Amino acid sequence: MRMSAEERRESVVRAAMIEFAQRGYDGTSTQAIANRVGVSQPYLFRLFPNKRALFEAAVRRCTQDVKDALLGAVEGLADPEARAKAMGDAYVSLVADHSRLLLLQLQMYVSTAAARAEGDEEVGEAVRALWLDLWDSVRVAAGMTTEEVTGFFAYGMLINTLLAMGFPTGHRVWEGLWGAGKCGADDAAESPEVS
Repeated sequence: MRMSAEERRESVVRAAMIEFAQRGYDGTSTQAIANRVGVSQPYLFRLFPNKRALFEAAVRRCTQDVKDALLGAVEGLADPEARAKAMGDAYVSLVADHSRLLLLQLQMYVSTAAARAEGDEEVGEAVRALWLDLWDSVRVAAGMTTEEVTGFFAYGMLINTLLAMGFPTGHRVWEGLWGAGKCGADDAAESPEVS
């Protein structure tokens, strides 16, 4: 069964997410992405003009997937605290398995910093715009103040760091998160386990 151009483009973005998550921007070749999808490199460049455009599409999809999960979690909830907790639960569930979303987020930050260090602001501009949209969307959806959304994202970044370092959620370093109820889980026993 043949894929439509849009389905093929989607499969390329998903493959790019995996490759960029595993190897970062500099370590990922467009040939590796093409191989993962089963297309030629020239076909890949018909869909995306260059590697940067492909990276931006992967980052866009990553932030959109996170945004969809967070905003989907608050549907039908009126209480701001319940909304923040539901978004925290959704985020922990989304990234706790070291999925491409966790790894790609970390690579986004590293790749942006590396590009800036080399004088390249274009990658950073795209990543910052997508991240700001996520920030604003969460703030509005949860009815948070600027301080509250800052705290929410700060806890999210700590979650990313702890998961990336491999701390199991039952470890004592999680107690402040679970106990404070800031990340959404009621306690470590109910939170997803990281392998």
